[in-house]
Amino acid sequence: MTVHPTFPESVAADSVFLADVRAGLSTPQKTLSPKYFYDAAGSELFEQITALPEYYPTRTEVGILDARGDEIAAYLPKQAALVEFGSGSTAKLRRLLNHLPDLAAYVPVDVSGEFLAEQATTLQKDFPDLTVEPVVADFTKPFALPETTGMAPRAGFFPGSTVGNFEPEEARALLDSFGAILGPDALLILGVDLVKDTARLEAAYDDAAGVTAAFNMNLLKRINHELGGDFDLDAFRHKAVFNPNASRIEMHLESCKDQNVRIGGETFAFRAGETIHTENSYKYTLDSFKDLAARAGWQSVTVWTDPEALFSVHVLRRD
Repeated sequence: MTVHPTFPESVAADSVFLADVRAGLSTPQKTLSPKYFYDAAGSELFEQITALPEYYPTRTEVGILDARGDEIAAYLPKQAALVEFGSGSTAKLRRLLNHLPDLAAYVPVDVSGEFLAEQATTLQKDFPDLTVEPVVADFTKPFALPETTGMAPRAGFFPGSTVGNFEPEEARALLDSFGAILGPDALLILGVDLVKDTARLEAAYDDAAGVTAAFNMNLLKRINHELGGDFDLDAFRHKAVFNPNASRIEMHLESCKDQNVRIGGETFAFRAGETIHTENSYKYTLDSFKDLAARAGWQSVTVWTDPEALFSVHVLRRD
């Protein structure tokens, strides 16, 4: 079976990308949105990150899904449509599919259409009885679910602690948006990284092999390739630090010298030591995340952690 992704109303993607880059590099603290990490190359690099020894989130979350998969599946109604926001690889989804033989449809949503189509096609081959309805969309904005999902009860899947990449108020708004997309009484299964010691956190985002550095630097490669930028990749370095006051890991790209960069006919000046802030990864306690979810209209149903309490998987119900 050939998988045909559903595309939302078309937009000039390069124009949006360029506008976001110009806006981000024009602020006192230069920024680039982490949503632009995930082109095909970025998605592949992130998959490599998930297998690194320093990167505990993936293996601990997978461990929870393996150990608790039957319990998680029991919360989903029969013949549900499962919507995965920012699906990327289907590795974690497969853990749940083994416990969901009667799933009505799986709807992976991702901005990287090429990677999404590849993953969906492979999944369809491995699970030929599963209806797969990919949607190419930015999950941070409203989008329509495929009409083929019909009146099936809906559940969301948001693993990987991606919710931590958003400012707390943005995360609240995002969870509220998920609720609007999924509808009343929907369930949401999501992963949330937990507060822990600084050394372990920083190592997870600055691995010895330099894969996370390459993932971060890929943003500049994208700008050069897609927007005609002239970033000197050797003149920037990856930097990851934990900010305890905000309870977040911050990723930056630091300029190694005074330099000018030209993008789309506009020049941006960098001082030596000046950074582009590319990502935050907020770390929560169980209670602080439940409070955030409640403010977004979601009631905590249950939560599981790994034995070391490094990571958590929550089941929420829409009020």
